[in-house]
Amino acid sequence: MAKSTASLSPSPNVARGHWTRREAVRASAGRRTGPRLLLVALGAILVALPAGCGSSDPSADGDALRIGYQKWGTYSLLKASGALEPKAREYGLRVEWVEFPAGPPLLEALNAGSLDLGHAGDSPPLFAQAAGVPFVYVAASSPSPESSAIVVRADSALREPRDLKGKRIGFVKGSSAHTMVVRVLERNGLAVGDVTPVYLAPADARAALEGGSIDAWSIWDPYLAAAEVAGGARRVADGRGYVTGREYYFASKAFAEKRPEVVRAFLTELTRVKDWAKERPGEVNRMLADQTGIALGAIEKAESRRNRYDTGPITDALVAEQQTIADRYVQLGLLPHKIDVRAAVVIIPFGGKE
Repeated sequence: MAKSTASLSPSPNVARGHWTRREAVRASAGRRTGPRLLLVALGAILVALPAGCGSSDPSADGDALRIGYQKWGTYSLLKASGALEPKAREYGLRVEWVEFPAGPPLLEALNAGSLDLGHAGDSPPLFAQAAGVPFVYVAASSPSPESSAIVVRADSALREPRDLKGKRIGFVKGSSAHTMVVRVLERNGLAVGDVTPVYLAPADARAALEGGSIDAWSIWDPYLAAAEVAGGARRVADGRGYVTGREYYFASKAFAEKRPEVVRAFLTELTRVKDWAKERPGEVNRMLADQTGIALGAIEKAESRRNRYDTGPITDALVAEQQTIADRYVQLGLLPHKIDVRAAVVIIPFGGKE
């Protein structure tokens, strides 16, 4: 059993076999030197890449606007709506959507110069900033804490967070699920060294839980809802009181500096699509089921507890929220040094908001 807090910190090795060949080649070719903390063995499977990637210069890929997104994230709504493409053409750009299973590999692709825009939960940008990834926060969603949980098998004897002591917990290293594990343990009288972390991508972690090779799984929707609907998972803790479940929206630093008007247009279109989605839950559910390939019942369950349909600027309160997580990670040895979250924030007014 891994007892040291250092065992929970990201490893510098990347599981290249989990990338598509094209992305792996391009990411490798474009990799920057410098800190490699974020470039971790996440065990994450990069699925369904619909488009290529390029260099860190926004103009070097011709007219491509390269956007990294995750299943069920609100970027998926914008992608499915088709609303961004005509707006991008006004700026002489075509849109390339690149799907990722989690935030850490998305930020690695941004570090490699393969993306212009992306999104993730609370932890990935902190590890990215500590690793010297050239990105900036540009906005954030409203919170959605119930969309995250630590689950066990339905027939498990584990009933509450304290029962996790000595158990094997699967999660994506450096993700919001990582924050969930740390906070659930610490707020229930346990330490991170009291459990054995098992670093797995969402699909692999679900199989491991169902097969009994891990005892618990820290995960977010829609993977969480899919496991619950299938009847194989039961919560021992959900995100309420532990995590916010926000999406943070960011851009590569070079792109934000060279094309702030495009970032502004993107955020404005994202806000419009979210406003539309608030009024049409049934249509949104069907759209996301088609978009993600996840069963409609699971999407309906996930959407019933999601509250990410407001988008706003990075406020002082959000900076403080992120700084608190980062400082605790430094204390635990999960980040190698203190970071200043505010240094990675840029203000780009959008949709009439500042």
